[in-house]
Amino acid sequence: MIKEIEAKVLLSTCKDPSAWFGVRYTMNIYRGCEHQCIYCDSRSECYGIEDFRDVLVKVNAIALLRKELRSKRRKGTVGTGSMSDPYTPAERRYSLTGQALAVLREMGYPVHITTKSDMVLRDLDTLREIARATWASVALTLTTVDDGLAAKIEPGAPSPSRRLLAMKELAAAGVCAGAAMMPILPLIEDNEENIRAIVEAVHAAGGRFIFPGFGMTLRDRCRVYYYEQLDRLFPGLTPQYQRRYGERYNCPVPNARALGQVFEALCARYSIETRSPQGPQNLNPEQLPLF
Repeated sequence: MIKEIEAKVLLSTCKDPSAWFGVRYTMNIYRGCEHQCIYCDSRSECYGIEDFRDVLVKVNAIALLRKELRSKRRKGTVGTGSMSDPYTPAERRYSLTGQALAVLREMGYPVHITTKSDMVLRDLDTLREIARATWASVALTLTTVDDGLAAKIEPGAPSPSRRLLAMKELAAAGVCAGAAMMPILPLIEDNEENIRAIVEAVHAAGGRFIFPGFGMTLRDRCRVYYYEQLDRLFPGLTPQYQRRYGERYNCPVPNARALGQVFEALCARYSIETRSPQGPQNLNPEQLPLF
């Protein structure tokens, strides 16, 4: 169900921009997500989303964005996609992410997007212009390149094949494009064949980076939902998770070190960055006139 809401604040300030693509400010225009990935941490109680099947649309987001950007004394990269996908299917109806990108282009802000959707190509022209003026990067989430497996664990999202085609178009347009290879699900995706296939596919698509995460997070409602889906899709795995991880929040794959070594070697072979590229850090705000 889609619900329209009026937000009071849109932008949040990041304490450590270097941790994630140089992002200084984050925005989430939607809350909840129609992609309904079985592992999504945003189901957790701490995010305050009562029913994750609902998508809350911040219909006043563009007016808020303009107002808040004008008040910023320091420019920096604006990121979106940290809590919910900016290209959840509701974007087809509302086009709020597209409008927000147009505002960022107009006001001279660089941008970073994390998404599982090839719908990002609707805004290719805007992203190309931002990339030419300042900086634009897009991380397309890829935990597998197996479309069949992805249909199980990311049932509402476009297939990895479509995401890779989008990556190729973004890269050709001059956008810094690559992959967020996270989460790699323990006992499902944590094998060398899967990691190798992702790296080779990103290389073929012209991706510049892969930001890895060899494991996942599990807490409260997220854990309950994930185990329900494991029982339905991968019978017998839930007890293995419970024995290995108990109530832990961070759940690394059992062979994280070995997979990391394989991953780093493959990326070195293909000249793919394994740390998030950083957008410009020293953008000077427009000076006020003296008179």
